Amino acid sequence: FSYDVFASLPHMERGVAKVLGGDPKGNNFLYTNGKSVIIRNIENPAIADVYTEHPHQVIVAKYAPSGFYIASGDVSGKIRIWDTTQKEHLLKYEYQPFGGKIKDIAWTEDSKRVAVVGEGREKFGAVFLWDSGSSVGEIVGHSKIINSVDIKQTRPYRLVTGSDDNCTTFLEGPPFKFKCTISDHSRFVNCVRFSPDGNRYASAGADGQIFLYEGKTGEKLGSLGGEKAHDGGIYAVSWSPDSTQLISASGDKTVKLWDVGSGTAVTTFNLGSDVLDQQLGCLWQKNHLLSVSLSGYINYLDRSNPDRPLRTIKGHTKSIQCLTVHKTDGRSSIYSASHDGHINILHGENEGFVGKGHSNLVSRMAVDESGRLVTCSMDDTVRYTDLSKSDASDVVKMDMQPKCVSVGPGGLAVTVCIGQLVLLKDKKKLFTLDSLGYEPEATAVHPGGGAVAVGGADGKVRLYSVQGNTLKDDGKVLEVQGPVTDMSYSPDGAFLAVTDEKKVISVFTVADGYTEKSEFYGHHAKVVCLSWSPDNERFATGGMDMMVYVWTVSDPDKRIKIPDAHRLHHVSGLAWLNPNTLVTTSHDACVKQWNLKN
Repeated sequence: FSYDVFASLPHMERGVAKVLGGDPKGNNFLYTNGKSVIIRNIENPAIADVYTEHPHQVIVAKYAPSGFYIASGDVSGKIRIWDTTQKEHLLKYEYQPFGGKIKDIAWTEDSKRVAVVGEGREKFGAVFLWDSGSSVGEIVGHSKIINSVDIKQTRPYRLVTGSDDNCTTFLEGPPFKFKCTISDHSRFVNCVRFSPDGNRYASAGADGQIFLYEGKTGEKLGSLGGEKAHDGGIYAVSWSPDSTQLISASGDKTVKLWDVGSGTAVTTFNLGSDVLDQQLGCLWQKNHLLSVSLSGYINYLDRSNPDRPLRTIKGHTKSIQCLTVHKTDGRSSIYSASHDGHINILHGENEGFVGKGHSNLVSRMAVDESGRLVTCSMDDTVRYTDLSKSDASDVVKMDMQPKCVSVGPGGLAVTVCIGQLVLLKDKKKLFTLDSLGYEPEATAVHPGGGAVAVGGADGKVRLYSVQGNTLKDDGKVLEVQGPVTDMSYSPDGAFLAVTDEKKVISVFTVADGYTEKSEFYGHHAKVVCLSWSPDNERFATGGMDMMVYVWTVSDPDKRIKIPDAHRLHHVSGLAWLNPNTLVTTSHDACVKQWNLKN
């Protein structure tokens, strides 16, 4: 199936530099999030490719100067070198230079040697031949974690490293041999980078200083910005292609553009005042100047308007828990919510959500008929956000933690909390039903509004009716195979579909009093989410087996299988844009849109 991917943002940590990898051809840039390496087109970041073959969290990825391979390193000390030219990204070589987190990678200009540094147990760096793994020198001279490494891209080769011991080391080679230690910085060294022409290199540190050195000898040439380059720690520097300028990214929430000859800042880009606006990474590629904020947002800097980026790429940095789709004026928007409570909105391209998000994991979301996004979260609230003016949001506090919310007509909503059911109308709690005698897990309000189905951990579905301002138990119980995980009425109200932990989907016919039941088999593990197609003919399910199935109600044997929809991650949410387009979200923090027209 063809699909579009709306990629996750970089995974960010406060006080930790983020390395962005540039493409020697200038088309793409690279970053990491979780176990994924994300390749994005710099002109059109909506074009993205995600590499998911690392078994552990990946920290850094860098193109070989040839452009044909990418080397990526993870927290366990594994480095994978893989093909960039094919969609399959075949693995060429895998090495384990040391045991521990890899923090930076550098290649020699002939793409034959690779240097890696980080947090090893017995050593902090290694440099080896890309095709055999055999050592071509020793990276020594540091007493603590090495944060950064770079290799001069012209002969004679030189290699420089920067470490938490406040020092940089300078090596000559190949084979690379220790030449000297330089201790100009008074705090951690976060980044070292050679100019493209090899004449100089820069080192940047947590002390707010940037020092410049002669590329061939390592001799100090001076510093940028006199006393200090930035008011906060500096996390990254990136040179201009012509080697005359560089940009630096700082915790003081600015990026500065430096004229290297005069040592002065030509432009200061202000990226905000919030702690999330700290700048932890940057990349100068062709005429694009990119920086990355602690929020994970990627900023395209504008030299003619330094206080406002040309564009900002938004999205999720944490695993996505749920999603929903809403149409207004013929335009569909995809709403997704993540583990950290952040809610994102997508219309063809990521736009951050303006409304107030939640302070904790959002477990479920839906849009009611008056265009309000209804979300429930582990922060013990149900939030209503008016999508036409998304700064207006109302919070309804729950007594217990909510797990699921379903909306019906006339401003009706039902929330399943731990041990209780709560009926809401027009953003207010009307009625609470507790001491249920079972643990409710999921709920679905009938599109007609009168009936509410609630699925329990006991493998039973109970039917309730809305009478005035109360919920009344109808005394009707439907059996499914195991604890209920999700449930939904078809848009026309004709069917109720229920997924359970025992890998089965049960579909009940509403008209005959729920007596007729079809069962759908195919998942190899617990089914976790379900969504009906707008034409009522098909529904999709996602399971812990990483599978997505699209089923036809009238024929349980007719099914479409999307294996590995989000490789190595199970699908956490499903929604339909139209009868032929399915949207999936996952713990890989990506959103994918599948075209099912065959």
